[in-house]
Amino acid sequence: QVRLVESGGGQVRSGGSLRLTCTGSGFSLEDYAVLWFRQAPGKGREQVSCIASKNRASSSPDSVKGRFTISRDNTKNTLYLQMNSLKPEDTAVYYCAKDVEEYFSGRLTTLNYWGRGTQVTVSS
Repeated sequence: QVRLVESGGGQVRSGGSLRLTCTGSGFSLEDYAVLWFRQAPGKGREQVSCIASKNRASSSPDSVKGRFTISRDNTKNTLYLQMNSLKPEDTAVYYCAKDVEEYFSGRLTTLNYWGRGTQVTVSS
């Protein structure tokens, strides 16, 4: 059974750091593109970071570039999101997702598994 389980969320002050973890089971995380998304109250889901299979490429939007880093530990079948210099606008539920392919095409329809999310709250 394929599962993705996020953890590591919490409440921090502006400027603080958190590391989110997404643990996969039932499949090998390194063989697929995996992504972090977030959804703030009343807003749509936003892609935060993406890493291709075998760690061949990663990308992040300008809103988090230089502050968030995606990484993967294949020995633990785990995906991480290191978040530094957090801002109140980073407050959201953060989700990890797995693609059916090695690279993310940009189409949400190719994401076949999602975790249930972990809450991140940044206070000013």
